Amino acid sequence: MGSCNDCCANSKKSEPKTKTNKIWWLVIALLFVVPLEILSLFSIDLVLWIKLPFFISIILIFGKTTIISGFKSLLKLNFSDINLLMTIAIIGAIFLQKYEEAAIIVVLFSLGEALEEYGLERSRKALEKLINNFPKTAELKSENRIVSIDQVTIGEVIIIRPGDQVGLDGEVVYGDSLVDESTITGEPLPKSKSIGDKIYAGSINSGGYLEVKVLKESKNSTLNKIVQLTENSLKRKADSQKFIEKFARYYTPAVTAFAVILFIIPVLFFNGSVAFWLVQSLTILLISCPCALVISTPISVFSAIGNASQKGILVKGGKAIEDLAYITEIGFDKTKTLTIGKPEVTDIIPFNGFTKEEVLSCSAGLSRYSEHPLSQGIVEKAKKDALNMHGFKNFQSVQGQGIVGECLVCTDVKHCLGKINLIDNQIGKMELNELMTREKERLEKEGKTVVFLGDEKAIKGLIALSDRIKDESKQVIKELKEQKIKCFMITGDNDGAAQYVSDSLGISEIHSGKLPEDKAELIINKSKNNIKVAMVGDGVNDAPSLAGASVGIAMGSLGSDIAIETADIALMNDDLKLIPYIIKLSKKTVTKIKFNTYFALGTKSIFLILAVMGISNLSLAIFADVGVTVIVVVNGLSLYRFK
Repeated sequence: MGSCNDCCANSKKSEPKTKTNKIWWLVIALLFVVPLEILSLFSIDLVLWIKLPFFISIILIFGKTTIISGFKSLLKLNFSDINLLMTIAIIGAIFLQKYEEAAIIVVLFSLGEALEEYGLERSRKALEKLINNFPKTAELKSENRIVSIDQVTIGEVIIIRPGDQVGLDGEVVYGDSLVDESTITGEPLPKSKSIGDKIYAGSINSGGYLEVKVLKESKNSTLNKIVQLTENSLKRKADSQKFIEKFARYYTPAVTAFAVILFIIPVLFFNGSVAFWLVQSLTILLISCPCALVISTPISVFSAIGNASQKGILVKGGKAIEDLAYITEIGFDKTKTLTIGKPEVTDIIPFNGFTKEEVLSCSAGLSRYSEHPLSQGIVEKAKKDALNMHGFKNFQSVQGQGIVGECLVCTDVKHCLGKINLIDNQIGKMELNELMTREKERLEKEGKTVVFLGDEKAIKGLIALSDRIKDESKQVIKELKEQKIKCFMITGDNDGAAQYVSDSLGISEIHSGKLPEDKAELIINKSKNNIKVAMVGDGVNDAPSLAGASVGIAMGSLGSDIAIETADIALMNDDLKLIPYIIKLSKKTVTKIKFNTYFALGTKSIFLILAVMGISNLSLAIFADVGVTVIVVVNGLSLYRFK
């Protein structure tokens, strides 16, 4: 019907113009046609001069587009076009002087087509909501006027008044307020924003006056990227959808050929009734309509994607939904996934005559240049203690190891902060003495992460940090286990910190001390063993493993282009509880797809058998076909309300 691949692409527009009006007009026509068909079964007919123009008018009004498309397909010998099948059935019914049945074929086919279009439109509603929420203007401070967001450049300051929608991504430079980010994150509670905080296009200013420095052009805003990716996701077909569409291309011509054979053999070889076997043949043409089959997957997938987007889950197409339903293992990064991601300094232990203040001042000075959560935790501690942080030059980040720089305060300029092997590789081999080893082991057993500060002469000290486990992590792991999904943890942190978190959450399989490339290799190796693996991470240093997993899920993706681009599914907030939800939704989606497919095939098979046995008729066949389509559409749309 209206959305059945190429076979139905030409039958989308018919009068009346709007889909709603079209449906109502078809229902009204049906109320006239069906009673007349029932009366005809009891040999109660209208006189021909009334009946003929009435039914022909209905056929032309509602079937004109179908018939024209059918003849075009006939000229191209395109026997996979459903419009051609319907046209043959309509002409055959008229030839047999079954005008009521010809009209019912047209009306019910058009009604099924309209309902299918309506269903797809409903399933895309979430995307339309996103697009409708897209801001069009912004108030430019320098010109004191409202301009199109396309005219605003990076670095300019825009004004966001109470109740205004934020036009562009930026950073608050003046004021404080509560901002509703539910359009992007799905979170209903507004967030507090003040100087230095990031703010995103599409958000609503719920409170005070704000001035925001623009960080991205409108075409690169987070909201625009979400809209683009969601639009693209509707084009990314699930494997089952690709299979069904390919199947339909062969199925329809095959059934058409079968219908012709069913007519020819009884008539030519067994002196069968031309009228009787033509009816059976036309019945097969009607029931062979592949629309319910072809619509079964996209209507379910679109509804599931729409449901997910309302909760701040960006799903990149039907394949991600389908793959997620079959995962057997799920890997979690530790920091910012299972834990808060804001490590706090718990211990500072100086060595070789240095003081705690010297170790912290030097470490914080070097950490200022890093975005790593551990570095930020060290900087926060120095700020809290009101220490002057040392200046550094020639900063370098060594992935998975730590950071290096030249201190402008200390005599021995080159410093390393991180794992002990970073110092060994960058400066030279330095053995840990008994005290250092003992303290390191003690702190790691407490679940803390230990970093060493060393210069060209000695190890100055160590800093221990602890990251609090998220409140919901334990419940999420429990729910996943109840779904028969094995959970494992993979982290770049030390054995002690990893073991502490895994023991707290009941995760038996842990992989600690892993670099980003190690994480990716582990995920890929699991996949090679035919294990369907999902990976959950923060989308930055976990990007390789997210890309290598059957399904990559990025946490806290708001404002993270890497996360949105790399992952198959991006959670726009840090709500870990969305993971069991999206897995349940994906399983429900696959169940709906299977039901829709088997139900459609089963119904068609029954009517094919009835036609071969000679006990079917045109009206019953078209009623059954439209009924299957309606059930498939309603069943798929129910995912939009899944909770």
